[in-house]
Order: sequence, then C-alpha cells, then structure tokens
Amino acid sequence: MPLLENPNVLIVIALTLVLLGFLVFIIKRYKRCPSNRILVIYGKVRQGQSARCLHGGGAFVIPLFQDFAYLSLDPIQIEIPLKGALSIENIRVNVPSVFTVAVGTDGVAMQNAAIRLLGLETKEIMKQAEDIIFGQLRQVIASMGIEDINRDRDKFLEAVQKSLEPELEKIGLVLINVNITDITDESGYIEAIGRKAASEAIQQAEIDVAEQQKRGAIGVADAEKERAVEVANANKFREIGTTQANREQAVRVAELEKEKVVGQETAALEREAQIKQAEQSMRIAVADANASAVTGENLAKAKVAEVNATLRIKEADAYQAGETRHREAEAAVREAQYQADARAAEALSAKIEHEKRAELEAVAKASKAKQIVDAEAEAERRRIEAEGEAQAIFARLEAEAKGQYEILAKKAEGLKQIVEGCGGSQEAFQLLMLEHLNTLSENAAKAISNIKFDKVVVWDGGNGNGNGKGSATAGFLNGLAGSLPPMLSMMKDVGGVEMPEFFGKLVGVEDEDKKELAPVSSSAEAADKGEPPKDESRKKNKPRPDEQSGR
Repeated sequence: MPLLENPNVLIVIALTLVLLGFLVFIIKRYKRCPSNRILVIYGKVRQGQSARCLHGGGAFVIPLFQDFAYLSLDPIQIEIPLKGALSIENIRVNVPSVFTVAVGTDGVAMQNAAIRLLGLETKEIMKQAEDIIFGQLRQVIASMGIEDINRDRDKFLEAVQKSLEPELEKIGLVLINVNITDITDESGYIEAIGRKAASEAIQQAEIDVAEQQKRGAIGVADAEKERAVEVANANKFREIGTTQANREQAVRVAELEKEKVVGQETAALEREAQIKQAEQSMRIAVADANASAVTGENLAKAKVAEVNATLRIKEADAYQAGETRHREAEAAVREAQYQADARAAEALSAKIEHEKRAELEAVAKASKAKQIVDAEAEAERRRIEAEGEAQAIFARLEAEAKGQYEILAKKAEGLKQIVEGCGGSQEAFQLLMLEHLNTLSENAAKAISNIKFDKVVVWDGGNGNGNGKGSATAGFLNGLAGSLPPMLSMMKDVGGVEMPEFFGKLVGVEDEDKKELAPVSSSAEAADKGEPPKDESRKKNKPRPDEQSGR
C-alpha cells in the first residue's frame, strides 16, 4: 500500500502500461502474408500506386494512414456450358468446358486484382471471368473450322489459352487449366465425321485381316513345300544309307539321336518354365511394392491435410483475437477523438455564429451569379437549337433538290434514248403524242361534257347552196363529210397515226366529176329500160318532217 500511494511509482506504472499497450499495438499492426493469400495494403502508399501487394513475407501497416485486406489464391472452377457458337463454316457448335482460374502472383496481375477484385465474393469473380471466357471462346471457335476443333484438340486449347490469358490478366486472373468436356454440333456434322472415321477404320481392319490371312496362307504353302522337299531328300538319303549300312547300326543310331533330341527338348521346356515362374514372382513383388507405396503416400497426404487444417484453425483463432483487440483499441481512440472534437466545437460555436452572416451573403451572391449563368446557358441552348433546326431544314431542302435533279436527269436521259431509238426528234414527238393521245381525248371530252344540246335546228330555204347542186342541209352534211379526211390526214402528219380507209380519204377533181355524172347515167339507164325518170329535184327539194317542224 505505501508503494501504491507514492505518486512516482504510480507514474512509472502508468508509463509502463502505456508503453506496453503501444508496443502491443505496433506488433498488431505488423501483418504477415500466408502462402495462399495476397496481402493488399491500401491508403497512403508509394506514389503512382493505388495499393501495395505482397505474396509471402510481411509488412507494417501504418495506423490511420493505411489499412489492409487479403486476396485468396484458391483456384476457381468455372463451368462454361457454351451452346450454339458459330464456327468458320457457320455451323453451330456446342463446346461445354470447365476452366480453372486463380488470382495471379506477378506484379501486374496482383495490382490488377487489387484494383478490380478486392472485396468481391467468389461468385462475383466467377461472373466476371465467365463473361470474358464466353466472349473469347466464341471468338476462337469462329476463327477455326469444325474439323480442326474436333481433330486437333491441342491446337484448339492453345488458341483458347492464347486468346484468353491477356483478357484475364486485365482483371488480375491467370488461367490454370482448360478441360473440354465434349464437342457436339446441332447439324450432326461431328457425329457424321465419327461414323466416317469408324467406317474407314473398320474397312482398314478388314483389309489388314485379309492381308494377314493371305500372308499366312502363302507361308503355310511355302512351309509345306519346303517340308515336302526336305522329306523327299531325307527319304532319299535314308534309303541310300540303309542300303550302305546294316539295319541294326542304323536302328541304334536312330534311337540314340531320338533320345538326345528328347532330352534337349525336355531341358528347354524346364528352363522356359523356370523363367516364366521367376517373371511371375517378380510381377507379384512389384505389384505389392506399388500398393504399399500408394498406401503410404495416401496416409502421408492425410496427415498433411490434418496438420494444415489444425494450422488454419489456430490462425483463424489468432486472427479473431487480434481483430477483437484491434477493434477495442480503435474504439478507445475514437472516444478520445470525439471528446476533443466536442471541446473544439464549443470553442468554435462563437466563431460559427459570426461567420454565418457572411456565409448567407455569399450564398445570395452565388445564387445571383447562378441565375445569370443559367440565363446565358438557356440563351446559348436556344441559339444552338435554332442553328440545328436551320441546318436540318437546309439539309432536307438540299436532299429534295438533289432528288428532283436526279429525277429530271434520269428523265432527260430516257428522252434522249427514246429520240435516239426513234431515229429523230419528229418520230420521238409522234411517239410521245401517241402515249398522251388518251389523255388529250379525255380532256377534250371533259371540256364539252357539260354543254347540253336540246335540239339541232337546220334552216333550209330550198334554194340549194347557191351553186344549183342541192339544198343547204345536203351542203352541210357534204361539208362535214368532206372535212373528215383532212382531219385524219392531219392526225397522220402530226401524230403519226394512220386511220383505216373506211373513215374517208381525200380525192381529186376527177372523183368529183364522177360523182356529178353518176346520177345522169342512172337516169339514162332508166329511160332505156322504159322506166319514167325520177324527179330528183322534187325529192331533193322536198322538206323533211324535222325541217318542217323547224320552220
């Protein structure tokens, strides 16, 4: 108790506790990076970098100025059920595959991962990588033929890796493995290729079998031939020997040779059996050794996995305890900071009241300046809209003028071709008149269609037309009939249309004389026959009922 009442001792104890707390805080701020993670330190780092990335080792994280996070290096398997990708022959191909990716450990990949993947969950990372893989895989399939994709898998995988690795590196990932599950197509082209290859293989196998059978038959025939020749020679030599030596010596020699051959064959068979038995024992021993080795390796792997799991549990516990103490220390620092801020707020309250009036004046001035700027911006916007509308109207009128010009140019070109095809401007004019004859006739008919004629009255005094050749009515009809052939001739000259002859034709003076003599000849013929001459003048001068009604 006396020691605790001494103020110097209390100061020493307090300083000691402060130093120990500061030392523990410094130790906690030193972060170590495990081998399966990347330590990302962000905040105030070296100039030109947004974060500092470490793989292995450790680093000190400066309080208040820096913070840290981890990126996992665990491999991520992404299933890509690609369907309907177009090959270079425009055949839709299905290429389901599995891609294994992970965060890269080189400098560029770690920086890209820290920028684009930090704080994301595994599903979000898989989604980004899946979109990139889908696009690049379709691009590679579109640049290769379906036979190349199916036949040369190594070349296809190499093209996929070459196209995909630069794109994955942009977000900090590296490609570990590509496994193509299967390759199919909607049209059955690959299946047809497989059937073709199987058929060719079966045909080739049948050809090989037939070739081997042929060679076997030839060998058997050659062996039989050689055996027959050798047998014939042996028989010949035996007969010669038998006649030269006695029968007993030949029999004894044959028995000795037979025993010798049998002994050699027996020894050879026993030697082969011993060799096979030794090979069998050696195979059994090797299989037993392999089984023991595999069992040992599996046990060792199980122990390593168990030790790693225990290590991860301990690391997690230590990390949890460190984070708890870190949060407690941060809470204490924030509490002290809040108290200091409260005292500073009390000191600045008077100053804030003084500055509030100046701030209101500044806000008023800023509002006035803003209104001026808005008015100028509105005027500029209206001017730009007016210019845009004027340019649009000018462009529309210019386009219409160009269209009219093209129409007239094409029409002039067509008229030129018509003139050249007709052989002259007069013939072309006549052809164009023919094209518009229906329109001209229709317009002429419309011009007099609304004029109503109740009746036509012809006055005829019975005195003829002044030349003693008939009445005025006959002269009117004769003049109307005489005007028809000149009109038809004019249509031929102007329009190039020649009407049939039954409409009328022009005649000369001789035709008129023939018409005048025709009634005289008819009267003479009647006198010769004893018939009284007809009073043509009376009939001609007798008024018709309609003329009498007209009078």
